[in-house]
Amino acid sequence: MESNASEVALDLFPYLKVYKNGTLERIAGVEVVPPGLDPETNVLSKDIVIVPETGVSARIYRPNLISEDRKLPLVVYFHGGAFCVASPAFPPYHTSLNKLVAEANIIALSVDYRLVPEHPLPTAYEDSWVALQWIASHKDEDGNHEAWIKDCVGFEQVFLAGDSAGGNIAHHLALRIKESNLGQKLKILGIGMIHPYFWGTSPIGPELHDRSRKELVDKWWLYVCPTDKGCNDPLINPFVDGESADLAGLACDRILIIVAEKDILKGRGWLYYDKLVKSGWKGKAEIMETEGEDHVFHIFNPDCDNATRLTKRLASFFNQGKLPFQLKCESEVLG
Repeated sequence: MESNASEVALDLFPYLKVYKNGTLERIAGVEVVPPGLDPETNVLSKDIVIVPETGVSARIYRPNLISEDRKLPLVVYFHGGAFCVASPAFPPYHTSLNKLVAEANIIALSVDYRLVPEHPLPTAYEDSWVALQWIASHKDEDGNHEAWIKDCVGFEQVFLAGDSAGGNIAHHLALRIKESNLGQKLKILGIGMIHPYFWGTSPIGPELHDRSRKELVDKWWLYVCPTDKGCNDPLINPFVDGESADLAGLACDRILIIVAEKDILKGRGWLYYDKLVKSGWKGKAEIMETEGEDHVFHIFNPDCDNATRLTKRLASFFNQGKLPFQLKCESEVLG
């Protein structure tokens, strides 16, 4: 029989367990793979430190062969994991970024933000913000410059992207950047949100018919952000007051939202799209739903046909170039 010290105080399935003695055991997202040349995609990667004082770092990716006279789009990527697990070095994320970089012919920077509970929210958002500031510093003549960014990136083609919690982070950064000094220095052309992690106390869409999964996601958020606002904290519920006026301040021209038919978060992705197109935001909003798939399926089954379609759709989004600053709305369902 287990001693009291080794008894589980909280089982945050499928991510981690907390024991009565205070010990934390992460179950998911703990494996790591080193960077380097991926022989399947011919994509190079390496790990870089952004802020030595805090340990905030990133894994940067580039095609092995780059034309000297062409600047590539930069995608700043934020991984998922409910803010409490995973990293850019987690093998499924590393594989996914290799495939995306090869398909889209881009530079990608996957931010290794610090995790809950060791670093409570909003640390993940602040770490991600610091990464954007560091990227913007490459437009200066002097500084701590990374050659793959300084020499290879077209700064008029910068995108934010992320899956699950990473999509949530991208949203909040895009709201913050417009009113900041950083917004004068770094133009965000678009955001790719894949199965974004938004939530709320009152159920909508598939949450109405799946009480067990609703309670599970409630439990995740209440653990990573234990405030008196619960699942209506503005960090997780952008529409807590039923308003969407803030979306008009998103600092980008285009947004692509990708949802999955069987994902419990699907209703939140569609709600975000609907609120966005009615908000007065003057960009191009697109949404894509993948039939027959669940949350972040493309990360854990990267070679399936639907994952390939998703990657190609993102690649197309990152390569469309600048568009007229006018409202356009598109939706599609892929099976």
